[in-house]
Amino acid sequence: MFPFIRLAKDVYLARRQPDIGLTDLHVSRHMVWPWDLDGFLELNNGRALTLYDLGRLGMAFRTGLVTVLKARKWGLTMAGSSVRYRRRLHAFERFETRSRAVCWDDKFTYIEQSMWKSDGECASHVLYRAAVTDKNGIVTPDRVLAAMGTNAVSPPMPDWIAAWVRAEAQRPWPPMQDLDVPTRAAA
Repeated sequence: MFPFIRLAKDVYLARRQPDIGLTDLHVSRHMVWPWDLDGFLELNNGRALTLYDLGRLGMAFRTGLVTVLKARKWGLTMAGSSVRYRRRLHAFERFETRSRAVCWDDKFTYIEQSMWKSDGECASHVLYRAAVTDKNGIVTPDRVLAAMGTNAVSPPMPDWIAAWVRAEAQRPWPPMQDLDVPTRAAA
């Protein structure tokens, strides 16, 4: 189940913090609860992605994006992600989530987030390709920025993000077309 109470807490806190710029760092603090654990008694990888959602939403409030989304009836979606898990987070362990938009292109905004243990070790890191959408599909970043009252120019895309974008362009869609698996309609 989505952590709606945590979401309400994080939105409450984010709305009381100062506004930030598009590429500024948003920091949120969390704790691993027993219902966040997997069978190995560590933060479940799926729950980690859900907790990253909370960090992005706090960031979106602080940049003013949520106000624009509501006014225009636009949505926010993830179009891709790449995650590295490096350190375990256990029950009742406190951690910090750091979130920032790194850059954008003609369709997507690239957001990086990380979870940091209280001892200073990075537990995980994720790169997201995010898009704003309306009933017709993707709303381009330049339109979103104009609606936010800015004509900001994207910082240069780091090489590691550009390499990921190129790799994603090579990935087949729809997937698994090399398999001879009958579809439900054909079965």
